[in-house]
Amino acid sequence: MKYDAIIIGAGHNGLVCAAYLAKSGKKVCVVERRSVLGGSAVTEEIFPGCKVSRAAYVNSLFRPEIIQDLKLKQYGLEFLSRRPASFSPFPDQRYLILGNGLEKDQREIAKFSSKDADRYPEYETMLNSIVQYVEPLWKKPPPSPTSKKLSDLWELASLGMKTRRSGNELIQKMVEMFTLSAGDLLDRWFESDELKATLATDGVIGAMAGPYTPGTAYVLLHHVFGETNGMRGVWAYVRGGMGALSDSIASACRDLGVEILLESGVDKISVNKRATGIILSDSRELSAKCVISSADPHVTFLRLLDESVLPSDFRDKIDQMDFKSATAKMNLHLSELPDFIAFPGTNSGPQHSGTIHISPTMDFLEKAYDEAKYGRPSRHPMIEATIPSTVDDTLAPKGEHVMGIFCQYAPYKLKEGNWEDEKTLFANRIIDDFTEYAPNFRNSIIDYELLTPPDIETVFGLTGGNIFHGAMTPNQLFFMRPALGWADHRTPIKGLYLCGSGSHPGGGVTGAPGRNAAKVVLQDLR
Repeated sequence: MKYDAIIIGAGHNGLVCAAYLAKSGKKVCVVERRSVLGGSAVTEEIFPGCKVSRAAYVNSLFRPEIIQDLKLKQYGLEFLSRRPASFSPFPDQRYLILGNGLEKDQREIAKFSSKDADRYPEYETMLNSIVQYVEPLWKKPPPSPTSKKLSDLWELASLGMKTRRSGNELIQKMVEMFTLSAGDLLDRWFESDELKATLATDGVIGAMAGPYTPGTAYVLLHHVFGETNGMRGVWAYVRGGMGALSDSIASACRDLGVEILLESGVDKISVNKRATGIILSDSRELSAKCVISSADPHVTFLRLLDESVLPSDFRDKIDQMDFKSATAKMNLHLSELPDFIAFPGTNSGPQHSGTIHISPTMDFLEKAYDEAKYGRPSRHPMIEATIPSTVDDTLAPKGEHVMGIFCQYAPYKLKEGNWEDEKTLFANRIIDDFTEYAPNFRNSIIDYELLTPPDIETVFGLTGGNIFHGAMTPNQLFFMRPALGWADHRTPIKGLYLCGSGSHPGGGVTGAPGRNAAKVVLQDLR
């Protein structure tokens, strides 16, 4: 038997899992379908002379303990903080800048509501208190309420006692966070539509959900878990693009003896009473003591396995998982920076360095979602844009820039027509809407690509184009991810494990599923 473990997919979670296994002396092989590693955390030269974070585009959630354990900074990993964090222009030529420190944030918010400015520190404190309670749960598989294992029962009891000691007020806030919509939560705190619309985007990004869809408050919280260089809640660019993060993990893997095979797609997971290896698309067979998949649950269980090897009730649970997506990613090469009506200037300034929000009101967001709900691309989509070349001069030729836009809503399945016919029309809507706020924008575009949900599925292997490997709703989180009774990275097939974002604690570039899965695999390989 050649390998102790074969890992399917060289995304960041697969690589993290491989590194931890190899660090413990295991012989590991990682196979990747594409010619470039990184999964969705990838840098590609899709425009001449430009390094583009083609899918994922900013970092905060990647676990600091992984950076330390794998010594990733020694392999060139560098985070570039963004100050300020966000810029939201509005049709009345006002703007809101956030992420410049609490006092400056309050002054900005006061332009719209002095009451909201006063409440903002309390809101931040509330989020951080919940993060401090929930974040430790990210570091290990969640206990299952259906388990009869003494360890799970003890974990559940300990969690119950911790919850009880946290006090009634925090318990109420946590229940609200896991059940309310982002819109309802924000309505309880603030009155300014401009502030609420800016904050609400974190609750719907990547989701086929509107700001008033129940459960989106947790997605908002999910984006607060991270840190950059020890600073809580700060989002950053990765020097060299998001692929530099994956490259640093891959370098650590290679130094630990991991074999990484690119252009090696998997056709089938081999099972003979237990997982025994894989069959590649070119018919090569690789064998191992265990197989660990960083692909999403749908790909892993419904495409790479024979139907007969899984219990029917488990297959049904995976088949019922929600993979709906309405997110498109637009990557652009620009000749100059946007010249905003609300904040003029084409020299790099605070209006360019962070996330640019084009979503002026909560009604705007809800209407954009309503259209997608009925199978139509939004006439005026939500826009979240970043221009990392304002902070990282390695990404584009001098004087030019690369820009990424996450835009919603673009439903995977259209009620009428198809995406090949609709793609150019949707791209023009995004460009037209942005140009309303920055009149030079359309003429500054040298080139662009638009990845629709079907494109994201095809290029990155994400079912339904869902960037989280499955919706981040309460019924698909913690001990329910990917299915009740199977949240500890093990599967009904002995020797087969899940280490991607379709397992606990879910989506985003965190590395946590990979690290947690490695711990479980090492326990079983003893």
